[in-house]
Amino acid sequence: MKAILSAALLAVAMPAMVPTAALAQSAPAKPKTLQYLDATLFQPVLILPAPVAKDMPANARELAMLHQLIAGASPQRLKQAYQDAIHEDPAVFNETLGVDLKKLPATWELLEIVNHESAVVASIAKDHFHRMRPYSADASLPFCEGKADPAKPAYRSYPSGHSTLGYAVGVALARLLPAKADRIMDRAQDYAMSREYCGAHYASDIQASEVIGTLAATLLLNDPRLADKVAAARVELNRI
Repeated sequence: MKAILSAALLAVAMPAMVPTAALAQSAPAKPKTLQYLDATLFQPVLILPAPVAKDMPANARELAMLHQLIAGASPQRLKQAYQDAIHEDPAVFNETLGVDLKKLPATWELLEIVNHESAVVASIAKDHFHRMRPYSADASLPFCEGKADPAKPAYRSYPSGHSTLGYAVGVALARLLPAKADRIMDRAQDYAMSREYCGAHYASDIQASEVIGTLAATLLLNDPRLADKVAAARVELNRI
């Protein structure tokens, strides 16, 4: 499946930008619609293969892999998975960069845009594919959060929202600060893997998130409407 996802990403990673009208922000709450990305480029069937059905052998294999992964994990790694589960914003890269990103206003503003836009397109895919979460499909699977969050419906597993954040913000930071790209992308991958250690997502959910997050960040950082914000963030980051 990973090869299919990679091919899908390469096929659409750099189309011509199709501007969409930015929506006015009249309240501090984040809107649930796209402000910069073109939704037609993120039609789920055009960029992601469908996840395997719950009753298929491939799904059983993914569940077995999760059981094995969690059973073999150290207490420290499981603790990290929980910490990553309860932190879902660009600050998950603070330790990697050695800076509080919220104290870099231009950078934080841009990363929040990347986070929001990628979350919206991930949500579109979640609704379309309607995949049951592994801990809902198999009650014997350990789940790091203890019990299901009622705000996270059982049928929104594919792709992972946390992992989409990790890859989208990670790709954005890597492009803004290429000297630290290796460390940034290692953290993005590790943050995404926490969803498997948590028992919250299948491996293929994470792979789908990598496609969406990478595509979203690449398009946003090349959007001329964000050029000034990108430049300001790059200046801030290169001072750390």
